[in-house]
Amino acid sequence: MSNTAGPIYEVTLSVDREIVDAFDEWLANHVREMLEIPGFLKAESFEIEDDEQGRPRRVTHYYLASDEDLEEYLAGPANAMRQSGIALFSDRFEASRRVLRRKDESDEEVRTLPSCLNCGASLGGQYCGSCGQRARSRLISLWELISEAFGDLFELDSRLWQTLVPLLIRPGKLTREYLRGRRARFMPPFRSYLVLSVVFFLVAFFDPREEFSVLFEPAAPATEEGQAADQSAEQIRKGVLEDLAEEGIIVGGGALSDDPDDSDGINVSISTDVEDVKCNIDDLESANMPIWLASRVTPERLQLMCERVAADDGRAMFEKLRDNVPAALFVLLPLMALVLKIIYPLSKRYYVEHLLFVVHYHAFFFLLLTLQILFARLAALIGIPDDATDVVMIGAAIYVPVYLFRSMQHVYGQGVSLTAIKFVFLGISYFVGFGLMIGIAALFAAFSI
Repeated sequence: MSNTAGPIYEVTLSVDREIVDAFDEWLANHVREMLEIPGFLKAESFEIEDDEQGRPRRVTHYYLASDEDLEEYLAGPANAMRQSGIALFSDRFEASRRVLRRKDESDEEVRTLPSCLNCGASLGGQYCGSCGQRARSRLISLWELISEAFGDLFELDSRLWQTLVPLLIRPGKLTREYLRGRRARFMPPFRSYLVLSVVFFLVAFFDPREEFSVLFEPAAPATEEGQAADQSAEQIRKGVLEDLAEEGIIVGGGALSDDPDDSDGINVSISTDVEDVKCNIDDLESANMPIWLASRVTPERLQLMCERVAADDGRAMFEKLRDNVPAALFVLLPLMALVLKIIYPLSKRYYVEHLLFVVHYHAFFFLLLTLQILFARLAALIGIPDDATDVVMIGAAIYVPVYLFRSMQHVYGQGVSLTAIKFVFLGISYFVGFGLMIGIAALFAAFSI
């Protein structure tokens, strides 16, 4: 053992026997690189007996000038130096590290480096170089627990906010950056899609007075003035007929009659009774449907479905359809990725790369719709003129296809003319695919009420 006053940084390596020669060559170069780091004075490498799995073992002792030099290394270049070996040999070797210190001239103190509580790897700084978990083990506060929970979902710490701006105003940027391997700074694509879709549906359809009605006072009963303003079905009937008479559409002896049996008058019947609703399914048997569909969409089931829809003017069906829309849009993702795979046959891109493009575009779409809804509500609240609001809404509607076109240009790198042709084909595919998904969602909604 050297008489160096500073600590000795010991690294023990267990190596697969098949790569031991290449590993020894790399280790010699690695030791020379380590000695170029400030504070590292010299190094000694030697072999020891094989480990329990029969793998050759190598031990290197690095002699440092002081504890401060060791701490600076562990907090700084340590992880980068380790990655060079991992990049070459992956998981075909294992490393353990410890620090040796002298108590006095005759005794030595051995301090093993702390291990990660999650994966067991040696720790050289605030975070584990293997799994990324923070080194600290103390109990966290309630606020930290809540922040961590919401941070996992919404990435409130950083990445969500760094993702929103380029997603909104830089068409195709996130897709290009992800394909280039620059991913850590941004929120993962599918997480962005899921978070923004959840936020959109909450903003668009969540009504606190309906969901938490027990927390609100009941609405005040209608006043006499309000009751007087309500028109009955009979008043509507008379009003329609009076308008027709004034226009000269009703001529001759066509007088208004309150008696339905009066054949000399014209009778208009307005009814909201469910029993008066007629469901015409006579043409169902003659429809050219596949056998598997015809066996499920029977006249009896269709008649029952029609009556249920009419029972509440379709409100229950609309609720079911609204619940099915997120699933329908999610199914639309792989379909549109397949369309991109077809229209870019020479791009040499994998299917999943096209899927990544579609996921980012749909995430942008949900983000823009959410901002539109919030702006419209804010405009109504603070009294922004309707004309100004309409201009913003129209501009946002125009921006959606422009964004898609520019994204296609930036990600696939083709010219304006060729991109325009493929843009039209993709737009038609979106129209057909969206209609198909909504139709299927409506079918499921109708038969599930």
